[in-house]
Amino acid sequence: MSIRVGIYGYGNLGRGVELAVKNSPDMVAVGVFTRRAPESVKTQTGIPVYAASEVEKMQNEIDVLILCGGSSTDLPEQTPQMAKLFNVVDSFDTHAKIPEHMQRVDAAAKAAKKVAFISVGWDPGLFSLARLYGGAVLPSGNDYTFWGKGVSQGHSDAIRRIDGVADAKQYTIPVEKALAKVRAGENPTLTTREKHTRECFVVAKEGADKARIEREIKTMPNYFADYDTTVHFVSQEELNEKHGGLPHGGVVIRSGATGENNKHVIEYSLKLDSNAEFTASVLVAFARAAVRLNKEGACGCKTVFDVPPVYLSPKDRDEVIAKLL
Repeated sequence: MSIRVGIYGYGNLGRGVELAVKNSPDMVAVGVFTRRAPESVKTQTGIPVYAASEVEKMQNEIDVLILCGGSSTDLPEQTPQMAKLFNVVDSFDTHAKIPEHMQRVDAAAKAAKKVAFISVGWDPGLFSLARLYGGAVLPSGNDYTFWGKGVSQGHSDAIRRIDGVADAKQYTIPVEKALAKVRAGENPTLTTREKHTRECFVVAKEGADKARIEREIKTMPNYFADYDTTVHFVSQEELNEKHGGLPHGGVVIRSGATGENNKHVIEYSLKLDSNAEFTASVLVAFARAAVRLNKEGACGCKTVFDVPPVYLSPKDRDEVIAKLL
């Protein structure tokens, strides 16, 4: 029987989830739930669109709800609220606030006997797993994570929520000199500022105070305050023409040593044409795991560290072992 998926929010991530569910042989999309007027939203695959307020009435028709809002203001409220009703998966990516978010979601999910996966995607998410595996294998060593060059959806969303901003895209750019030192096994000590820069392309609303907007961006905690950040003000036309895509990627490197003098470097990398569609595909895989775990009686808040890898695959365990092990 197919896993029935609800999609809560229909921006870039929600559209990606819709396509990922379509590509999953064991899943079916029940519908999209939006804060916009449902009649104004046209889905890519023809699935129904409902008002967000209608979701509570559909508990018996949805096995797992995938939350596609932003980390700055949406998910801190939506995830604990929806975990009272459904198995849920979110992509909360404000690293510094994950423990706090987890506590709130865990209380709600345990009370409802539901499974709630948080911080699912590629970082946090797949890159988190790469860091765990690397450190387990090479306990004497250091982790290094480099993102980009690419568009960060969470950071772009955070800029768009600043008063006076009409639209924005933010690129995360690794510092090549730092990356080269790590790949050479030098184990450098690097500050946040030494590893990445951030470049923002912002469309300001008519009459908006650009100096204030730039100041708010550069001093925003958890997003830009710790980085060298460049802000460009552009027209909507230029943003659409030159920055319309959502490319991204990055690398996780574990540099360590064994024995007396043997150095080792483990590198896991991603190169993504669409950050949104790839992140959505990770969310869908963990939505499958959420349903499987809940059927076994599990409940509470879970992360990518808490699921057996075989639960992510649409294939059964015997097939996974026969083909992949």
